[in-house]
Order: sequence, then C-alpha cells, then structure tokens
Amino acid sequence: MNQDNANRIEVITLDEATVLARNEEIEKEREVALRDLVEDNFFRPVRASENGHVGPWRVHLEVVEGMLAWHMKDAEGSEAGTIGLGMARMRRAIRDYFAICDSYYKALRRASAQEIETIDMARRGIHDRGTRHLLDALEGKVETDFETARRLFTLICVLHIKA
Repeated sequence: MNQDNANRIEVITLDEATVLARNEEIEKEREVALRDLVEDNFFRPVRASENGHVGPWRVHLEVVEGMLAWHMKDAEGSEAGTIGLGMARMRRAIRDYFAICDSYYKALRRASAQEIETIDMARRGIHDRGTRHLLDALEGKVETDFETARRLFTLICVLHIKA
C-alpha cells in the first residue's frame, strides 16, 4: 500500500450522543471540516503503526468522562487502539473559538465588511491557537500536519460546544 494513502484518515465520525443540539452555522462548520478532512489529511497514529497496524484509518471521536477518546481502526477494519486526550489545555481555546464564531455569525447579519473582516481575522487567530494546543497534545501520539490538526480542532469544538 502506498505510504501516503496509509497515513491518512479515510473515515471520521463523531459520537452524536455527546453532541448537543447545534445551530445551522455550527452544523455547517462540522460538515465542511468533515468533508475537507477526509479529502486531504495526514494522520499516523504512532503506537498503532509501531504495533503493525496500517491505514488508511477510521477514527471515531467521543467525549468520555471529560477526555477526548480517539477510537481507531486500521485499513483491515481491525481495532487499532484508542488515544485519550485530556481536554483541560484546550478548553479555553474551544470556548474562545465558539464565542468568536457567535460574534462572527451575528456580524454577518448586521456589520460592515470591515467589522466582519476584523472578527474573521480574530476567529482565525483563535482557531490557529487551538490547533497549536491540539498539536502539542498529540505530540508522540499522532503525527499530523497543521491543516489536518486545524480540521480536527473544529470537530473537537463541535463535540465540546458547552466547554
């Protein structure tokens, strides 16, 4: 199997039982992140790879007792392990991201183009900060790139709307 094809997420799902009701804008963010992630990503779970598992990977994200659980299956559909991430270091970034998104969506309805652009720049900055926190949390567990981590951060935010 081509190494590039092996080191990617083929399917990603969210545990809908842990997701609160979302508004239309949040649902759109989720759909775009899911689509973009599956189309283009780099993802290599270190321990699963070292244990002989090969992707492309199927990943299921869920919140379990305040932890983010990444359940993985390999290309054969075999269980490839679970990665648990504590969410404490990302909670503020998640909360800030959704606060700025709320401001952005409200601004789209009534603000000037310049105000919208300013809020959008702040939104991207907060999103990038959260992505860097995620990359730090994944260090030694998953090898990934910034764009993949950025899309994953969006999906994590959807799971933690009330963070």
